[in-house]
Amino acid sequence: MTNIWLPPVEYVETLPRATAYACLYFTDTGGRPFQLRASDRTELWQWPGGNMDPGETPWETALRECHEETGLVFTGTPRLLGTHFVTDRGEEWPANHIGFIFDGGELTDEQIAAVVLDPDEHSEYGVRSLEEWEREMHPSEFARLAEIDRARRTGSTVYVETGAVT
Repeated sequence: MTNIWLPPVEYVETLPRATAYACLYFTDTGGRPFQLRASDRTELWQWPGGNMDPGETPWETALRECHEETGLVFTGTPRLLGTHFVTDRGEEWPANHIGFIFDGGELTDEQIAAVVLDPDEHSEYGVRSLEEWEREMHPSEFARLAEIDRARRTGSTVYVETGAVT
């Protein structure tokens, strides 16, 4: 193939498509992960977050979605714990899906008790140990949780690939 310069608008059309999400990873003061149960897929537990809107940065998305989904206003600074990549799977999900998981820190018992869920999006929240989450979650979803938790505890950043959009 010859190298032909394309104007940016044409070049972008040749690239793989992707959607992107961003979220905040919280634990309680005992280090137990905090997650939300999706209303439309009761087997799915997820962190406060969602898909990016046009013109938004991942950090802005994480803050907006956290507030919309829990009522919590996070005022901390951005610290990326990891990225999550899901490949294009054709008609099932015709784009790559890329996630940015930021550290939300610890929630106090009072903050957790003040969470207000949007019932159209989430039916409940949970705070459990990793061992408890492992018994309740799909293995690939739990692997992502365990990697993000490890990144938080070690001060590192992780890259996670899975085969399901979560």
